[in-house]
Amino acid sequence: MSDTPKAAPVHAPMDQFESQGGELLVGGMPLSRLAERVGQTPFYAVDRALLDARVAGLRAALPASVSLHYAIKANPMPALVQHMAGLVDGLDVASAGEMQVALNAGMPAQDISFAGPGKRDAELAQAVAAGVLLNVESPREARALAHISQRLGLPARVALRVNPDFELKSSGMKMSGGPKQFGVDAEEVPALLHEMGTMGLAFEGFHLYAGSQNLKAAAIVEAQQKSYELACRLAEHAPGPVKALNLGGGFGIPYFPGETRLDLAPIGDCMANIAADAAHRLPGAELIVELGRYLVGEAGVYVCRVVDRKVSRGQVFLVADGGLHHHLSNSGNFGQVLRKNYPVAIGNRMDAAQGAPLSVVGPLCTPLDLVADRMALPEAQPGDLVVVFQSGAYGATASPQGFLGHPAVVEVLV
Repeated sequence: MSDTPKAAPVHAPMDQFESQGGELLVGGMPLSRLAERVGQTPFYAVDRALLDARVAGLRAALPASVSLHYAIKANPMPALVQHMAGLVDGLDVASAGEMQVALNAGMPAQDISFAGPGKRDAELAQAVAAGVLLNVESPREARALAHISQRLGLPARVALRVNPDFELKSSGMKMSGGPKQFGVDAEEVPALLHEMGTMGLAFEGFHLYAGSQNLKAAAIVEAQQKSYELACRLAEHAPGPVKALNLGGGFGIPYFPGETRLDLAPIGDCMANIAADAAHRLPGAELIVELGRYLVGEAGVYVCRVVDRKVSRGQVFLVADGGLHHHLSNSGNFGQVLRKNYPVAIGNRMDAAQGAPLSVVGPLCTPLDLVADRMALPEAQPGDLVVVFQSGAYGATASPQGFLGHPAVVEVLV
């Protein structure tokens, strides 16, 4: 038996970005020049060419008959949503505010769906008036939509969101199975479908979303197969033919040491089998894969600037002008149980050797404000640019930017 210690796990290579002359290139522009163009740090930058490449890769892996939707909660930056609207088949929103962003981006209302467990009556009315598809999450919503439809003389377009009796294994965040605030429990769906058939609503299909941030293709395939079979059984109780079946997504990206990128091949094979079967069991139904993080997460970086370098009892700290108030998930305070580092680099020293482990911290008066904890990075100095990769999703809008009154972060698409 070998006594050789196992190598510590490392981050997946961030090879989606190139570097030149020691500088990271984002949108083909050296990082220091981009920082001058933006006019301040910290900032988020999303590379539009990487968005194009990610969508193209998915199109190649999935059957041509499967529609691809972008869930804009992952990143609702208007410029990004407008760009994505030209690449995908539909947009999924989770509020009236996101619905307005989607409509402003030029996506036709017929290709927008609206999910969320706590839609207010005013939001429901806005959505009915706009003509978007509403994912009904409770009997109350269905009954409210019936009243709104009667008042407006416009039948609400509805799909029923189902809370299945299984979970997406290995997912970072489970969105179904067991007691959940999302959707209608599968065993309660037939009765509600019968009631909905008397409400004057325009029934269009089902929405199932088992979980998110999964890097195991086998688990995603299992959830897709189970979701499809459940939808076929429930379709027998539907008040009309199924026009759309949203099977969710859950595709993950590698954030932490030891994680690897998702293998799309088994998922593509599974969707091809589902599409072939659905042609007979759900004729005319549009099959939808809904993704957020997977489409945009790897295309974005968060950039902040070192303002101080200090040593405390032998530990080196780089103090930066950005931190958890702009990028809560990177700090470890957005669902991590044990904090792990995102991939981080010194963006203007990409060709420099790594030095001894050091920590990058933000400007806030809390020890929770960690950008990188004891990572091997080059010997950075004040003025250098710290880059956090995998930052295109759940960044600015998922962070407490008002905390302690620091300036808001800028977001750009390049």
